[in-house]
Amino acid sequence: MEHSTTKKKPWFQPDRAHKYYKLTGFYKFVVDSIKKSMPPVLVVVAILAVVHFTVDGGLMGLLELAVEKLPDYGVLGFFYVSETVLGLIPPELFIAWAGETATPVLNLFLIALFSYLGGFTSYWIGRRALKIPSLHNYLEVKMAKQLVMARKWGGVLIAVGALLPLPFSMASLVAGMLRYPVKNWALVGLLRFIRFALYGAAIFSLV
Repeated sequence: MEHSTTKKKPWFQPDRAHKYYKLTGFYKFVVDSIKKSMPPVLVVVAILAVVHFTVDGGLMGLLELAVEKLPDYGVLGFFYVSETVLGLIPPELFIAWAGETATPVLNLFLIALFSYLGGFTSYWIGRRALKIPSLHNYLEVKMAKQLVMARKWGGVLIAVGALLPLPFSMASLVAGMLRYPVKNWALVGLLRFIRFALYGAAIFSLV
């Protein structure tokens, strides 16, 4: 007696996912979000480039000197400012610093916490920016579709910024400007701690 067997489909099917994301406008939302966040990023990159080519040792030499000379609270404060202002300074430098301190696990946790708080600050900067009448009107009229998409896909954008080596602050700033719910941001943003735990485990084994 023959038994008919049906092959079980995998839970994730790339082709179907691609079609779904394309039809629902997810790809366009991501591209538009990146475009709108680029002007301030380019300004900061230009400033960093000037510093890099005018200071002895370049940008990394300056950062390493600052981390070496500053007390622990100074390094943490410096990192918080970095994570608030677009987060373009690699967190790995600060993770390596934490690994060389007397309390590496505590400082790693504090770095993750300050990164989370920096993203939260960026989120609220984005929300407060809506108080500017011209920006508020622009978002309400010309970005009505993006506001709808932000409520649907904003969590994915924040998760990508939290887990991958991309500016978490930038994703949070855009989420704030697009009025992504703060409770959802706070929950998805916790993925930032997972990233620092994984990176910390890898970097601590090398320093």
